Order: sequence, then structure tokens, then C-alpha cells
Amino acid sequence: MNTIDYLRQFHIGNFAIFDFTLAFLGMALASPLLSWLCKKAGVYVPKKNWVILTIPVGIVAHLLVGSMTPLTRDFLNPNGHYLVKAVVLGCLVLSGIGIKRIKPESTTN
Repeated sequence: MNTIDYLRQFHIGNFAIFDFTLAFLGMALASPLLSWLCKKAGVYVPKKNWVILTIPVGIVAHLLVGSMTPLTRDFLNPNGHYLVKAVVLGCLVLSGIGIKRIKPESTTN
């Protein structure tokens, strides 16, 4: 058993704790760059909103690459898993708080 398999063996329900931890950590590290890019485009997105968007972005990313993870499968299942659906939709709503249009930053000094 390699290190990744060992770390992924710890679960809460069907979900690996390591996967969620890595996803949230990755989004927290990428959020300053993502917020800066949005600011250049004229949209202010707080860094915390990117972290809240981790789960919905993960579901979309897994759908785009065709990987059906347990979370993606539970979210798309029309017959149940209402807590998963509520958490994902709640993340979408909370991530919209604080986003506003601003004047785009110019690239000239």
C-alpha cells in the first residue's frame, strides 16, 4: 500500500477525508491568483468565496473529465442524498455573497 492509498483509506461516509482536505487546501492556495484575475476582469471576488466554491467546482470538474466520484454520483442521483444536494447548493449561494462589479484594473502604470 503506497502513501496515497493509506491516506485515502480514512473516510466519513463514502467520502475520503484526504481528498476534501487536499481540495480545500489547493483552492485556498489558488484563491489569491483567482481573485486577482477576476479583479483584472472587473469583478471583485473575495478569497474566501473561492474556498466555499471548492465542492461545486470539484463536481463540475469531475463531470467535465468524466470521473464519477461518490460525491458527484450522490449529487446527480435524483432519488435521495438530499443533504449532499443542500450542502452543494448552499455553497453556491454563500459563494455569491460579496461578489461585485468594479472598474477593471488597467495594465499601464
